[in-house]
Amino acid sequence: MTHTAATLLPGFDDPVAGAQATFRAALQALASPGQIQLLEQACGVPAGLSPAMTAMLLALADVDAPVWLPASVDDSVRGFLRFHCACPLVADPAQARFIAVPAGCIAPALDGCDAGDPAYPDLSATLLIEVQALGTGDPLTLAGPGIRGTRAVSVAGLPRGFREQWAANHALFPLGVDVFLTQGNLVCGLPRTTRMEN
Repeated sequence: MTHTAATLLPGFDDPVAGAQATFRAALQALASPGQIQLLEQACGVPAGLSPAMTAMLLALADVDAPVWLPASVDDSVRGFLRFHCACPLVADPAQARFIAVPAGCIAPALDGCDAGDPAYPDLSATLLIEVQALGTGDPLTLAGPGIRGTRAVSVAGLPRGFREQWAANHALFPLGVDVFLTQGNLVCGLPRTTRMEN
């Protein structure tokens, strides 16, 4: 089905303010790992995505940032991103700058994503993973830059084997991928510098 501007959901109600506020929240989430941020910028939300994942993609994805989506994601999501972000959509997560994993979809292994280049470690992939809950669920104890001592956060619905994958990803520093966990209107950052102590 071909999607036209008339059939697509809107992006941010206020495109400039919405993108700026969401970008600031994303930076804060990475600066304070494990601290849950509330995204309050109104936007259209395609079926299958959460408000937070949609807002993050609207703010971060663009023509220079290829996006990977699971094959099971509805075509309306692809049409929405092509129209509002003009981002290329790729079939291989290793070629993506942003990897979006909506609820109920299987996340690619972290070691199958672009960990960056020694000359440009900042050009690695970023994963957005929708979890079942943020603030309740299995406790994680986090440590590293942006955390005084340790910080506890509870998450329900992390991908299978995520803690082990994260330990290997952290060991790649300064290479490695960064992760945002989303749920509803909430987002939580896990930069590659963060250690999971349990």
